[in-house]
Amino acid sequence: TKTDACNDPPDENVEKSELWELVGATKACIVRGWKLRDVNPKEDAKQTSTLKVNSRATCHPYRVYEAPISLASPSRVAAYLVRKGLRKPSNMALAAFTPIADRNDDRQRDRPEPEPTPAVLTTPADPWPRPYYFEDGLRKVHPYHFTYNTYCKERWRGRELLDIFATEFRDRPTAYYKDAIERGNVVINGKPVPTPNHIVNNGDVISHTLHRHEPPVTAQAIGIVHEDNDMIVINKPAGVPVHPAGRYNYNSIVEIMRAERSHAWNPLPCNRLDRLTSGVMFIGKNPKAAEKISMQIQSRTVKKEYIARVIGEFPEGDIVCEQPVMQISPKLGLNRARASGKDAKTVFKRLAYYPPTQKSNGTPERYTDTRTEKERLRESKMVWKAKEGHSIVRCLPVTGRTHQLRVHLQFLGHPISNDPIYCNQRVFGPNLAAGDAASDNDEDIISRLSKMGKSEIAEALAYHDEMVEEYNKKKAEKMTGEVCDICETPLYSDPGAHELGIYLHAKRYACQSGKWEYTSPLPDWALPPPGMLGPTETTKETDPLELDKKLEVMQQIQERSSQPFIEDDAKFLGTMPG
Repeated sequence: TKTDACNDPPDENVEKSELWELVGATKACIVRGWKLRDVNPKEDAKQTSTLKVNSRATCHPYRVYEAPISLASPSRVAAYLVRKGLRKPSNMALAAFTPIADRNDDRQRDRPEPEPTPAVLTTPADPWPRPYYFEDGLRKVHPYHFTYNTYCKERWRGRELLDIFATEFRDRPTAYYKDAIERGNVVINGKPVPTPNHIVNNGDVISHTLHRHEPPVTAQAIGIVHEDNDMIVINKPAGVPVHPAGRYNYNSIVEIMRAERSHAWNPLPCNRLDRLTSGVMFIGKNPKAAEKISMQIQSRTVKKEYIARVIGEFPEGDIVCEQPVMQISPKLGLNRARASGKDAKTVFKRLAYYPPTQKSNGTPERYTDTRTEKERLRESKMVWKAKEGHSIVRCLPVTGRTHQLRVHLQFLGHPISNDPIYCNQRVFGPNLAAGDAASDNDEDIISRLSKMGKSEIAEALAYHDEMVEEYNKKKAEKMTGEVCDICETPLYSDPGAHELGIYLHAKRYACQSGKWEYTSPLPDWALPPPGMLGPTETTKETDPLELDKKLEVMQQIQERSSQPFIEDDAKFLGTMPG
């Protein structure tokens, strides 16, 4: 049984004397070298038409070729026959079929059935209502048993099972994964493996059953910006992931919205925000509406604006960063500015700058330095400490790379003030990798970042403004030294308020054609500090979208400059923003 004739059109250099017959029944088709079958001339003669194809056999006038397997590409064969005038076009849709096998063909009858998809372990737990409870301003989830199921990824092929868990997942120590494999809590294709060094192959399904402890998230409600019959536009709280992933399951936007409405309802996110980022998100109520919005965002016909709070005095004017962005650690979610990365472009515009000390009647307030001698010595070595105060910056991502805004702000020397990765001196050094596009220290950076949150506080170490209390810096999420009574999993402390999110907010999404626009208010951290004056809302003068419009108009003017002046040009120039 040959399938090459199905995938490739018949050769055009055919011998005129070689004829095959095509019966219009669904159980017969034209291919090379398939088994002959006698047919009833009276029943099939009316359906028989003659055509020329390449063949190595002599055809019987009342025999057809029956396919023992389904046709690989019926649409290609039909299109070829129509193109050559050997078949009339049809308005009917083509569909693959499974023809009747030749019962006299022992090979077909004795062929073994294909192996089904391997069985995997599943837990019956799907508690409803969800096991939420609220404490200290946090939404928490009672621990529960859960089974992770995943197919072997390409980079896992040929590797040892324990090595995959130890290098790809940082939720638990290697000793835990080794013990889980030996106990049978980790299985492959539904069956325990003889040793933790078992080799994982392509197509394997890895299952891991455990007592799941979800991290808490903010108890802040999900804000509703707009709702109609097709979609919901929400104001996503910071610190809540969009989809269940990693350590988060029920503490995700999708599951929280399902818990608030109905177990049978399936929210369909149309755009993605990082867990630590807040702001405008689109949730489709049905697949058609979700696909429509998603296609608009992916085709870059939607303009997005973010608000960020960065360290130091961000320069005025329109700042454009076009540094390529590259992922250097999928496990840690770490990205860097690299010349070999993917193209990325962001336009920045400063909204406000607030110095470290507030002024009253033009006279600086007296600042009392309460730092210890050790703290003064440590901070004297920090280059970024000289960048006093903070700035509120409007950001327009022209492209949509992962962590693009965070990486570009770090590259410009003004990282987001409380970014636990890109504003972390213990990871990037005293200058926080400002202007650094080299790759000679990536391994050291990955090693230092992987230690964060284990035995030491996972903080940004850039909290030098007065808005963050020393108490919050100490009350960060870290291992407490205690373990779970059921599964002996090391337990984490509750995260501090500053760890629930970063100072990055998706403020506005607008259709490029002007048909719709959805805006959320400025978050509290972007408002003027107490006793200081500053903008409480964005203005057109500081809108980076206006710069983007100007660039588009200028480009159109350049295109028209090579053509004769027409009367409409005066009206066209009058539409220029600013």
